[in-house]
Amino acid sequence: MEKQDLAIFYSGGRNSLLLYALALAGHHPEIFRPHSIHLLHMLNGMGRFHSFPLARYQLACGLLERQIPRPDEAPPTRWLELDMGRLFQGLWLDRCEELMPRFNGKNLVCVACKLGMHVKGLLYCITHHVPLLLVGYGARSSCCSQHSDVFMERVAALSTLFGITTKFPLYGATDEHTVCHLLEEFGLPSTGGGERHCLFSQTLSSAGAKEIDDYLEAMIPLAVAYMEHSLAGRVQVAAACFSPGMRPC
Repeated sequence: MEKQDLAIFYSGGRNSLLLYALALAGHHPEIFRPHSIHLLHMLNGMGRFHSFPLARYQLACGLLERQIPRPDEAPPTRWLELDMGRLFQGLWLDRCEELMPRFNGKNLVCVACKLGMHVKGLLYCITHHVPLLLVGYGARSSCCSQHSDVFMERVAALSTLFGITTKFPLYGATDEHTVCHLLEEFGLPSTGGGERHCLFSQTLSSAGAKEIDDYLEAMIPLAVAYMEHSLAGRVQVAAACFSPGMRPC
C-alpha cells in the first residue's frame, strides 16, 4: 500500500511523545508507517512554558533518529503550532455565562478547548491531505471530561464527516506504567517536563456524559458550519460563526 501522511496532536506529554515514537518506528498495529508525520501543537492562548513541547520534540527526534537502522528512510517530521484561541473563545469563554445554565451549571471549559483543537486539526488535515489523525488520550485520563467516551465518539464522527479518520491508539489498552515502559524502551524521557501548563488544566468539573453530549450536540453543528465556510473560502461568514457576543444558538 502506498504510504500516506499522518498527523498527531502533540502536547509534549508522554502519550503524544509515545505516539510520535511508534509512528516513526512503525511499531503499532493501528499506526501505518507514514510517508511523513505532522506534529500539531495547539495553542489556546492560556498556556505557560512555551518552550517545553518544542524542546521535548527536538530531544526525542535526535534520540529516535539514532536508533533507526537507516535514518534516510525515516519519515520526515513537520512540527507546527496552530492557534485555536478564537475558536476556544467562541465555544466557551465568550459565552460561559449563557452556556453554563443550559448544561446543568457544569464547567465545560476543557471540553470546549478540546473541541476547538479537533476542529482546527481537522481543517489542517483536510487542506494538507492528511487522512489520519492520532490522538493520545489515555485510560488514566478518562476521568477528564474532555477524554470521555462520549467526547471521543463525537469527534471521531465529526472527523468522518470530512473524510478524516481520527484514532485513539493508546486509549483503554495502555496504562500509565506501560506508557512509561515503552518510552524508556525507545530511550525517551518518561517523566514530566514536556507540556505547557494550561491555566485551565486543573479546573474542577463535575460534568457527566449527559452534559458533555448535550454540549457537543449544540456546538458541533456550529463547528461544522464554521469548517464548511472556511474550506469554501467564505472567511467573513466563518468568522461570524464565533463572533464575540453572538446570540444563543
